[in-house]
Amino acid sequence: MNPLLKVEKLNVIYGRGHHALHAVKNVSIEISSSEILGLVGESGCGKSSIGKTIIRLTDPTSGKILFKGTDVSSLQGKALKTYRQEVQMVFQDPYGSMNPRIKVGNAIVDVLSVHGIGTSKSERMEQVVDLFESVGMQADWIYRYPHQFSGGQRQRICIARALALSPDLLVADEPVSALDVSIQAEILALLEELRSSRKLAFLFVSHDLAVVRNLCDRVAVMYNGEIVETGSVADVIDNPQHEYTRKLLAAVPSF
Repeated sequence: MNPLLKVEKLNVIYGRGHHALHAVKNVSIEISSSEILGLVGESGCGKSSIGKTIIRLTDPTSGKILFKGTDVSSLQGKALKTYRQEVQMVFQDPYGSMNPRIKVGNAIVDVLSVHGIGTSKSERMEQVVDLFESVGMQADWIYRYPHQFSGGQRQRICIARALALSPDLLVADEPVSALDVSIQAEILALLEELRSSRKLAFLFVSHDLAVVRNLCDRVAVMYNGEIVETGSVADVIDNPQHEYTRKLLAAVPSF
């Protein structure tokens, strides 16, 4: 069966000449439907650049991004807008990715409106209520502003916003790293539930191997812009082959 997403020899270079930064170097990964692939590595290794390039916030320098067999690496205009209905992103900072001046319900209504989903604001508001309830939020909270929520609640709202377009793939860029450990567990449980109920696939970007071990099916280890090891979570974490993977595992605290 063909993978949902297939990235082939992806390169991302920022800048030119002597100041160029080769952030992603010949990276190839695959994600199947309903699969969670963990992408791990230290800060600055290029993980977020891969995520942003997959959803086309960043343009690839070279390589292919195949989604359902179609190369989306050069899409523009209406075709790119359509693609972004199927692939959405959840960012690390839930407050920074929300407009503090707009009520959270209206922010999601705007997403639906831009993509022509629903025929009226009231119909879209009903969809927002359903989305809120699906991520464990109360319906009447749609009339609040971002600052009236905790960090974990904000991240739930950002997940609801990402789900508004019924995507097949979510790119989750360090979605729990800014949260307390107890709240992290709740958000991870929510992602697992959404994977099951909506048949969602995830690219889960993280520096935390303990989180990846508990959530992901497979893991790709990234170092200095390259994928140095990939495989099932059990294979990579219990029997690491690359020296960098062993160093990452050695740095995980044990209690």
